[in-house]
Amino acid sequence: MTDVTGASADVLHTLFQSDQGGHEQVVLCQDRASGLKAVIAIHSTALGPALGGTRFYPYATEAEAVADALNLARGMSYKNAMAGLDHGGGKAVIIGDPERDKTEELLLAYGRMVASLGGRYVTACDVGTYVADMDVAARECRWTTGRSPENGGAGDSSVLTAFGVYQGMRASAQHLWGDPVLRGRKVGIAGVGKVGHHLVRHLLDEGAEVVITDVRAEAVRRVLDQHPEVTAVADTEALIRAEGLDIYAPCALGGVLNDLSVPVLTAKVVCGAANNQLAHPGVEKDLADRGILYAPDYVVNAGGVIQVADELHGFDFDRCKTKAAKIFDTTLAIFARAKDDGIPPAAAADRIAEQRMAEARGSR
Repeated sequence: MTDVTGASADVLHTLFQSDQGGHEQVVLCQDRASGLKAVIAIHSTALGPALGGTRFYPYATEAEAVADALNLARGMSYKNAMAGLDHGGGKAVIIGDPERDKTEELLLAYGRMVASLGGRYVTACDVGTYVADMDVAARECRWTTGRSPENGGAGDSSVLTAFGVYQGMRASAQHLWGDPVLRGRKVGIAGVGKVGHHLVRHLLDEGAEVVITDVRAEAVRRVLDQHPEVTAVADTEALIRAEGLDIYAPCALGGVLNDLSVPVLTAKVVCGAANNQLAHPGVEKDLADRGILYAPDYVVNAGGVIQVADELHGFDFDRCKTKAAKIFDTTLAIFARAKDDGIPPAAAADRIAEQRMAEARGSR
């Protein structure tokens, strides 16, 4: 079903009426000359300008792209609030195959679209976009982060994203096993791309046993060439069923914790870099019912957004790493709140983030 504009009624319901909505602004962008089709979603500016990355992905339909932008933008509001940043949440998606459709002209057109919002939305890298892409977009838009150091930016934010996830794992171990040390723990990583391969190094440095999988054979090969002690399995299905798995780290696309995967998951902890890991409301309770500790994704993967936010004020890596290290304490605080309130950690994190956003709106 569609409305008179041709937009999916389901998308419009999400935007205006559902609990997943509440967005301040959604912009549909098109530049026929370059082939750009993009969606920029601003969920909240209660804490400051919306900040979130740009995803370049071959969505099956435009409605699917809009829905993803809405979900990702909402998640960024919560992520930025929990990271203690003075930024609201936003996200953009570019519809297309980045390997085939990405051009300089398209990225410049996209930069102009972001610039037209006058600073209400600050963009950065995400799935399918890289530092070099942000350098191009920045030629048309001052509100672009994740740029290269040569162009006044902080460079690759995946380094601190991985560091934050690692801190979330340490906090999870402290809460569940009474010790943050990961030596001897078996950790399965699904997705060893921009973030996952950095996470492998953190875990190996501490003496953890690492098992990986990735849909891209070259990504697996790169890790195995660098770290022959790592074990690879065929796919995510094999990984989540791996015997003796202590921690499962989803580090690719979202929706991986669902009605099929949760019942067969062998790990006692889920802590990974992927956004929107819970396929639908209620999965967090399914995890809790199975005794699986879930470290909320938008909390533990906030290292990258901490870095790109700092870029707006003159980037300092050590300052950012200090802030990202606090993800350990934030994660522990969420587990404590969940225990006190008798709710899953995901719900506890939401409550804390919503409280901060509500206080900001109330102080206006």
